Amino acid sequence: MQVKTGLGQDSHAFENTDKPLILAGTIFDYDKGLRGNSDADVVYHSITNAISSITGINILGSKADKLCKQGVIDSSEYLKLALNDLSNWKVQHIAITIECLEPKISPMINTMKDNISKLLNIGVNDIGITATTGEGLTSFGRGEGIQAISIITVTK
Repeated sequence: MQVKTGLGQDSHAFENTDKPLILAGTIFDYDKGLRGNSDADVVYHSITNAISSITGINILGSKADKLCKQGVIDSSEYLKLALNDLSNWKVQHIAITIECLEPKISPMINTMKDNISKLLNIGVNDIGITATTGEGLTSFGRGEGIQAISIITVTK
């Protein structure tokens, strides 16, 4: 059996807009959205980047930008492209950490895990999500945006 591990990160700043705040396909009841051409789902973006670090095929950037121009702003569609690039590699586990001052992430973790498990075709027990404010040491911990970091393990 072969094993690979990928690392991905993404971050977006908040903006006052009618755009909803979406993390891992979950709409949060929060008064600000994240700035971006897409839905700015930093969790799905970080997972997409983690998979890209395994395959060597970047999705976010030119491929996602092209889809945005066509009106496809749902970040799960970018994640699906990355998953297709995995070919015969199988996702075994994913660990995600989210840094932000607000909103509170913990109440929505189970919903986010459900969404991720369906997209990645893995059990919710194979997904770990943690959240931190970073004690206000970064712009995310001071409430200016949200950062997500993902580590993914795949086997073949």
